[in-house]
Amino acid sequence: MKHTLSILLQNEAGALVRVAGLFAARGYNIDSLTVAATADTEVSRLTLVLQGNETSIDQVMKQARKLVDVIEAVELHPHALRRHAAETEPALPLDRGA
Repeated sequence: MKHTLSILLQNEAGALVRVAGLFAARGYNIDSLTVAATADTEVSRLTLVLQGNETSIDQVMKQARKLVDVIEAVELHPHALRRHAAETEPALPLDRGA
């Protein structure tokens, strides 16, 4: 079954590698991985889509929450995905200069 996970983590060198490594070490193939800035410049949001059964996803989420860089880790259920998408911040326009 497909699962969408949202993880808030400290915006520090190596944080993404540690989180992705946790999933890879347990044999998960990440279907989609997106990282975006948040309003707080010290925090990034990592969104993962992967396949797995409920029990194994729960276990790896518990392990992810124990990582030092992870602030919050939740599974986004289908009805929450629309709300999550609506809460994303619009991109700032690029300063293209003349």
